Amino acid sequence: MKKLCIIMTSLILILLAISMAVTLFQKKIPLKSRIALIRIEGPILDSANTIEELKEHVKDNSIKAVLLRIDSPGGAVAPSQEIYTEVKKAAAKKKVVVSMGSVAASGGYYIASAATRIVANPGTLTGSIGVILEKPNLEGLMSKIGVKAEVIKSGRHKDMGSAFRGMQQEEKDILQGVMDNVHEQFIRAVAEGRKMKIEDVRRIADGRIFSGEQALANGLVDELGNIEDATKVTAGLAGIKGEPEVVSKKDGLSVFDLLRDRFPKEISELFPAVKIKYLFAP
Repeated sequence: MKKLCIIMTSLILILLAISMAVTLFQKKIPLKSRIALIRIEGPILDSANTIEELKEHVKDNSIKAVLLRIDSPGGAVAPSQEIYTEVKKAAAKKKVVVSMGSVAASGGYYIASAATRIVANPGTLTGSIGVILEKPNLEGLMSKIGVKAEVIKSGRHKDMGSAFRGMQQEEKDILQGVMDNVHEQFIRAVAEGRKMKIEDVRRIADGRIFSGEQALANGLVDELGNIEDATKVTAGLAGIKGEPEVVSKKDGLSVFDLLRDRFPKEISELFPAVKIKYLFAP
């Protein structure tokens, strides 16, 4: 019995070693031509997972192109910009195609604009090139219940985002300046990614949304089609003949996901804060 256990254990170890060797060998010397599928779904609150996936697929020689499936209304400014930058880097080395789902607006479109090619459904909601800042004002409620906030600050504008009082005009002007600057960053990014004139982007960058068909007419996407069509486009750009093998990372729900990418919006909204977002929120 003991001898049998030793033999079984040895076989398992040998199989594991072979499996690891094949995996490492395939990454260095590809046996197949594959397409990597990365999904960006829901509000964009963090960039780490997407950036990690992009970097892995760029390094993997068996991955000939990347297909980004975007179904997102956008989200926080910095993560959207970070993913955009990484998509741009990836597109300089391999073809990156975006397939738009139901919605790929604001930050979702910001990311898409860096891709090699964009495929949208005719009814996809996209565009929404704009910036929004939301600040709750609880001053009236607190007055009714007899609660008053005492503030100690250095710098007269240090609490201009406070939810416990209204904003003065000077503070609104300051924040409007920030919004205009971040909006201009969005416009420049789209113009660069889509190879459009800044004036042409600015003309339609008033926060409006477009259907996929309207986006095509305005140069914001390249063609219409579903994810299967986008897969064929990706394979064609990568020079893959026949049915491509599509690989994707299987995500599990972890505590870190709950605290980062999948933190419930309803809970996060309980904590008043000034938030600058590339977000389409009808």
